[in-house]
Amino acid sequence: MIKPERLQKGDKVALVSLSSGIMGDARFIHRYYIAKERLENLFGLEVVTMPHALMGSQFIYEHPEARAKDLMDAFLDDSVKAIICAIGGDDTIRLLPYIDFDIIHNHPKIFMGYSDTTINHFMMHKAGLVSFYGPCVMSEFGEYGEMFEYTEDAVRKTLFEDVQNHSIEHASYWANHFFYWNEENINRKKFRRRECHGYETIQGEGVACGELLGGCIDVFPMMVGTSIWPAKEEWNGKILLVETSEVKPTPEYLLWYLRNLGAQGVLEEIIGIVVGKPQDETFYEEYKEIYRQVLKEYHREKLPVLYNLNIGHADPIGVFPLGTKMKVNFTNQTITFLESPTKEKSYQKVKKA
Repeated sequence: MIKPERLQKGDKVALVSLSSGIMGDARFIHRYYIAKERLENLFGLEVVTMPHALMGSQFIYEHPEARAKDLMDAFLDDSVKAIICAIGGDDTIRLLPYIDFDIIHNHPKIFMGYSDTTINHFMMHKAGLVSFYGPCVMSEFGEYGEMFEYTEDAVRKTLFEDVQNHSIEHASYWANHFFYWNEENINRKKFRRRECHGYETIQGEGVACGELLGGCIDVFPMMVGTSIWPAKEEWNGKILLVETSEVKPTPEYLLWYLRNLGAQGVLEEIIGIVVGKPQDETFYEEYKEIYRQVLKEYHREKLPVLYNLNIGHADPIGVFPLGTKMKVNFTNQTITFLESPTKEKSYQKVKKA
């Protein structure tokens, strides 16, 4: 897998709307301005918003080709060092006919987002590029009150630094106090609860070393059977990363999703599973039982599963690289980078006349 160059202050980042177009809607655009200011002043980055990204929900829905063009143009622009998604949605799969995988492969750069952006991550995987399951513009960078320091720190470490041998610690708190995205709430902060669980091992033990591959499991059914869904053998030796969305699928839906992975042979090939905290801890215990049940059905009772990671839809979230080797110790509940997911910026030597 190709590693992108890590970020430095002053680098240019492109913002794209690849699924939902709410970043450009009058009701919500104030979140975009909050995020833009944070990216510029908190992280020292230069923000470039791609041409169609703020054209609103109706346009974005009607023009998947324009969304894809923004993505391809952002990759083609060698002055752009990272691409950050506006938000998720349910429509990214419609970009697939317009994606040029050679462009992604030949112009590697940081790509980050989560939720429906899972589909884009599988596009990156097909192109052979390491990508980052992490914050998006409208939710984390545009958070009211302040950005969660856990998420801010994860962005700084993972995208700006060499994190080889760095361990991803669990957050000491979680937040579930939701309020509507209205400008009157700009200064409100989410209520924080003390984290009582930390990482939990559902089953299995020992250490697994391999690349993370996965995302939001709700999205998987839209990809199965397409050109971006990995063949059975491509899952060999991978650590499956999964989380559930704000829809909070019932345990029955999670059962069906996991059985599908079992039927495909995916559960036979992987060497471990890491699972995100369910949003608001809804179905927290029920989901654990579903993992145990399905893995028993497919004779993987010893497959290690680490639960309650800070990924995706449960605040605060970290940054998890897809496509670089990680070490997950299921006995001691630790997650460590075996290699940095980014590389040093390369500088071209200027020839003297």
